[in-house]
Amino acid sequence: MKVVLLGTAAGGGFPQWNCACALCAAARDGKLPARTQECVAVSGNSRDWWLLNASPDIRTQLTTTPALAPGPGPRDTPVRGVLLTDAEADHVMGLTVLRGGAGLKLYAAPPVLAALAPLRAMLDRYAPWAWADSLTEGGFVLAGGLVVSAHPVGSKAPKYLAGPVADVGWVTSYRIEDLASGGVLVYAPCLGGWAPALDELLATATCALLDGTFYAADEMGTAVRAPAGQAAMGHLPVSGARGSLAALARHPGPRRIYTHLNNTNPLLDPASDASARVTGAGVEVLPDGAEFVV
Repeated sequence: MKVVLLGTAAGGGFPQWNCACALCAAARDGKLPARTQECVAVSGNSRDWWLLNASPDIRTQLTTTPALAPGPGPRDTPVRGVLLTDAEADHVMGLTVLRGGAGLKLYAAPPVLAALAPLRAMLDRYAPWAWADSLTEGGFVLAGGLVVSAHPVGSKAPKYLAGPVADVGWVTSYRIEDLASGGVLVYAPCLGGWAPALDELLATATCALLDGTFYAADEMGTAVRAPAGQAAMGHLPVSGARGSLAALARHPGPRRIYTHLNNTNPLLDPASDASARVTGAGVEVLPDGAEFVV
């Protein structure tokens, strides 16, 4: 299975357009590499490619990735569809860029499909897409020889929804297995906490892409003097006794990579103490455009 990290930043990208924190300033000065918003492409045969989420930066991400270039026909594309982990704006806004792409198939959990009903109606006016329940029993098979199962890992509903919403089933992770090689990718870029299901998934994984949004729970308040930090935004921090790095210590076998990095996260700086601690624990932070095989 080939994997391309199209984008590795959290919502707003890096540097964030309206942020003058030290890290964003360093990126603007060219001292740290910029990052686009989180999105991944996977393929089991190098011909049929599937997007994991669809970031607002998807056009740039597609046009700068040779494997995803259109052709051979004038309107042919190797992109077959999208697997959504949630309904957050920075994971679904890229769908509007893909409008008009004939024959695409979209997978998402039932609450996400319901929340996107107005967007789905608009997109289907350009070209009808197939929309499917990602939580279907027994999983599903993607073109290219990939077998996928979705697993609920959180209940955080998107902020843009009005009125009361059911506090269940909003966030999923994916287990993607390559039938030819047996390689298994676990993809979980949004985690409000360490769900028990993750331990089961990582026990069989070859590689895991995990939520690295915040390094510390109070990071937002420290970096930009915000009144609330990580806890208000629904992301499990990397550090701390109950952070994801401590949980990952139980799973030294698979390759482990953090993605969805917020612009305040010191992991964006390879020279930071936080980066030294994470790499010392055997966990990676890769740049946009990184490609590898699972």
